[in-house]
Amino acid sequence: MKRHKHEDHVNHEAWAIPYADLMTLLLAFFVVMYAVSVVNEGKYRVMSESIIEAFNGNNKQIQPVHSNNATPSAPVPAKRSSSTTPPSLRPHLAVPLPTQALPPQMTQGSLTTRDAAQQNLQRIQDEVQHALQPLIDRSLVVVRRTQSWLEIEIRTDILFPSGVAKLSSEADTTLRSVAGILAPFPNPLRVEGYTDDKPISNTVFPSNWELSAARAASVARLFAENGVDPNRMGIIGWGEYRPAADNVSEEGRNRNRRVLVVVLSDQQAPARFYSDADRSGQAAESAAASAPASREPATPAATPATPPGALPVAAKLQALPDVPVVVTASGAG
Repeated sequence: MKRHKHEDHVNHEAWAIPYADLMTLLLAFFVVMYAVSVVNEGKYRVMSESIIEAFNGNNKQIQPVHSNNATPSAPVPAKRSSSTTPPSLRPHLAVPLPTQALPPQMTQGSLTTRDAAQQNLQRIQDEVQHALQPLIDRSLVVVRRTQSWLEIEIRTDILFPSGVAKLSSEADTTLRSVAGILAPFPNPLRVEGYTDDKPISNTVFPSNWELSAARAASVARLFAENGVDPNRMGIIGWGEYRPAADNVSEEGRNRNRRVLVVVLSDQQAPARFYSDADRSGQAAESAAASAPASREPATPAATPATPPGALPVAAKLQALPDVPVVVTASGAG
């Protein structure tokens, strides 16, 4: 009888062993890669700050970053880490970087001075409004206040006849009361003269420039004669080139014929004193308010646009001879 040969059974699970070995090798590989890629943050921080310390040349101390389980150690001075720098490179590395100057801090004294200046400006405004209230009610005088200056606008209807730079009797009384208010205060003053666009041409006033400047000088001279320090004052004649209204109607021309007395808050605001500021920007304080004041006029950094050939006539107040100027020119100024 022939014996039946048994065939070997195929082990279908034999793949699991090499697969497990492969997974173990892959796991070990990734563990090694992760261990290599992890940076010691504490050592990296110390090294980076040491390099920065070497280039900046300051004496900052370096505090390394520690893990949660490690106990913190004492701070390492920067000079220890820089000791590894070769001596030949130290002169080249120890180059100080330029530092930016910090703005000066406001001191209590400067704040007190500014508060006192604002109080003086408020007192001047209250006294002027009280003294000129009848004229304010008739719209012949307008008082405007900003953070940096006070404006007293006076219509020339009560100051000068047409084409004349000699003050009228009514103007003399009004301006003397204003001078009595301004005299006790140290605030700088600027007197500005304005005209309408009607031309004037004669031997005394070749143009509205001269007329407006002469009118401003007449007001400033009266102030000086009534106790206001002339060193505080300057005059400007704007002519017809700073109108407050249009020159089409008679009412508009009346508004343009005016004298403006600008009272600055203190000596720290010279920008409005020597350069005209747009009326729309009166609510903002002058950007140059922190610059020291000077008695000599300085050229402003920027001035409002004026028509070609129309430059404002500005001058420090000088002693003027008491000679009345009368021009018989109808309709001018």
